[in-house]
Amino acid sequence: MKSEHAYRTITEVAELLQIQPSVLRFWETQFSQIKPTKRMGRRYYQSDDIVLLAKIRDYLYKDFLTIKGVQKKLRSELDEPEPMITSSAVSQDAGIRTFVQEISDIKQELAQYL
Repeated sequence: MKSEHAYRTITEVAELLQIQPSVLRFWETQFSQIKPTKRMGRRYYQSDDIVLLAKIRDYLYKDFLTIKGVQKKLRSELDEPEPMITSSAVSQDAGIRTFVQEISDIKQELAQYL
């Protein structure tokens, strides 16, 4: 199994989120926040990208927001001030815990379909 910090291909991310790679490519045109690393014409996603994509997917498919609604929601979330954290180690640890929880939630969600 890959490290949670490893880059993921578009196929891996699409399978994880249960959407088509073409949907990810389309979302990239609609949401400026999605910026995968591109090498030799291939897209590679980091853990933060996957969390953002899962959030977009949930807003669209669970909350039934429109593309414009999700764009507005993401912009408003970015305008909110971040909580003050005094230690970068604490911040990094909290980010890892959040990511692990997101992955756990996605796994539970996927288990429902198997």
